[in-house]
Amino acid sequence: MSKDAFELRRKGFEEEFFQKREQELVGRLRQTLAAEPSREALKQISGISDEAVIDTLMAMHVNGDTFAAFGLYPLVEVAWADGRVDEREREAFFRAAAEHGLEPGTPGHDALRTFLAETPHSEARKAWFAWAREVSGKLTAHERRKVREGLVMRARAVAEASGSFLGLTNPVSENEAKVIARIEEAFAD
Repeated sequence: MSKDAFELRRKGFEEEFFQKREQELVGRLRQTLAAEPSREALKQISGISDEAVIDTLMAMHVNGDTFAAFGLYPLVEVAWADGRVDEREREAFFRAAAEHGLEPGTPGHDALRTFLAETPHSEARKAWFAWAREVSGKLTAHERRKVREGLVMRARAVAEASGSFLGLTNPVSENEAKVIARIEEAFAD
């Protein structure tokens, strides 16, 4: 093989390398540009302007399609309050989601499945309470009471799903009751 053939081959490899690198960079740029409108849309939908909270929501893959599911995030906390989610709690959780309009096959329902599969974390909790503060401040006392009653009713349904021991104990554990109390506080008058 001649020196020219090797040189042509080297240039070919070099061009291929830089073409792949350029495609990767263009792909990243597209992702960044695509993420920014959803970031701004998330700010609009949620009413949250705190960048750290928006970062958490973005990390949770919350967007316009899944934001309704995020409103039910405290139910995840109730389901996990005792350290695990049993089948009855899971069923009650998804019944509550259906009552909220999040049917199987929708992005919101898929987001709830993802939320429920993972142990709740403090950043998600903080993000939900930041959202609740924003929403609560924009509601009338009557609207706030309705939101609170709806969330508490759904949270109790999830908490009571695992039942009590022979009907002799409270079906809502102490940890579940604490989560429900925090939900009530978030939308207090």
